Amino acid sequence: MGEKIVLFICIENACRSLMAEAIFNAEPPPGWRATSAGTRPAEAANPRTEGMLREIGLDLPDHPPRPLTTELMEEARVRVTMGCLDDASCPARLKSLELRDWSLPDPAKLDDAGFRAVRNLLRERVRGLRTELVLADRRAFDLAQSRTR
Repeated sequence: MGEKIVLFICIENACRSLMAEAIFNAEPPPGWRATSAGTRPAEAANPRTEGMLREIGLDLPDHPPRPLTTELMEEARVRVTMGCLDDASCPARLKSLELRDWSLPDPAKLDDAGFRAVRNLLRERVRGLRTELVLADRRAFDLAQSRTR
């Protein structure tokens, strides 16, 4: 069985979802990795995103903003939207899948302090998601072990 994927989704894939991907992949749970995409991707990451990640010792993911595809949606075990579910740019096919919506404001519209606040919220939520995934994997492993006894 290959790596399990967490897919972070926002509209432009230029701030929130890129930061979430970088934060998650800095310390992924065993067997997991993150990727990200946008419903209407920007041509490039927001210029402040790289600096905000550097402040916490991380680099931008090595891909430019990219479109959300059916393949990305289907391969992901966990799909997290950043707040686009109320937006007209959120495709109906995405809303038909199991999702978590973190409802974070778009930091591109905020000053640097607001951008940092969104980044810090992402760090907290990613930390919680990592813990949840580790515990779920542990429960699944324990259950599988108990069935083989």
